[in-house]
Amino acid sequence: MKLNTKYRLGALAASIATGVLIHGAAFAKYPDKAITMYVAFAAGATTDLTARALAQGAEKILGVPIAVENKAGGGATVANGLLASKKPDGYTLLVTSTGSITVRPLLMKLAYKPQDFQVLMQYSFYIGGLVVPADSPWKTVDEFVAHAKANPGMTYASSGPNTQQQIGVESFARCKGLSFKHVPTKGGSSANTALLGKHVDFIAGSGSHIPLVEQGSFRELVTFHIDARDPKRPDIPVMKDIGCPPTNPPNGMIVVAPAGLPNDVAAKLTAAFKTVSETPEFKKLLEKYNLDYAYEDGKSVQSKFPAEIEWYTKYFKDAGVMK
Repeated sequence: MKLNTKYRLGALAASIATGVLIHGAAFAKYPDKAITMYVAFAAGATTDLTARALAQGAEKILGVPIAVENKAGGGATVANGLLASKKPDGYTLLVTSTGSITVRPLLMKLAYKPQDFQVLMQYSFYIGGLVVPADSPWKTVDEFVAHAKANPGMTYASSGPNTQQQIGVESFARCKGLSFKHVPTKGGSSANTALLGKHVDFIAGSGSHIPLVEQGSFRELVTFHIDARDPKRPDIPVMKDIGCPPTNPPNGMIVVAPAGLPNDVAAKLTAAFKTVSETPEFKKLLEKYNLDYAYEDGKSVQSKFPAEIEWYTKYFKDAGVMK
């Protein structure tokens, strides 16, 4: 019996050792097949275009194809849920937004939670603002506030309820004691169209409004989500300039993997995507779509999730959205 037990233990140890060697060898030559990268938003959107540029550049570094697949829907929750169900082997990745990971699980029952993801890096973020037609009588945010106080119920459009930009407007309204009527749309471009057609008084700009500001069709009165004025638009105040506390954090554009990715694989992927993101060509692409380059390593991004979740939890409870 003792010999048999000793034999079984020896065989088990040998089996484990073999498995470790095989597992280590498999990841030592990573990647050795095509990688799939989901994009949580529709084809042709800025997130999609920037994700494809990252994938094309990383292919040359990693030496394998990276197939980009759009999995839009549910404010990025469809793609997030799909990625969370995959093995953490480095062969399935996702480009999504920080808000879809930190905010959406607070508002609905989903197939994932923030701990299901491992952030590899952030490369940019969306900055929203309060935007009016250029021919409106409000030249400054103070003029707008005075009008809004005298005319409660002004209408505004956003890319959807409880999106980062819409929450920015509501935070602004709370600070100034204002009351607005929200008109949700299917996206930032739809909100822009509503304002161009004068169907609403103003919009919660989501980034796609910036070209229309530069063209002279819109005027941005205050910028949300950032603590200091944008150097490229220094005349537009931020919340602290008008005596208000900061709004919700900016919505980062991030590359993520399923939680549990081996350290060496994570390091290899992060290095590849970071290298691509630092090229003049990629930064020029971001500039073309009015996106700031904002690289941040995955651990740093993920370390901010608890504070971000805490901010939104308090906001939703104060707003009566959560109990």
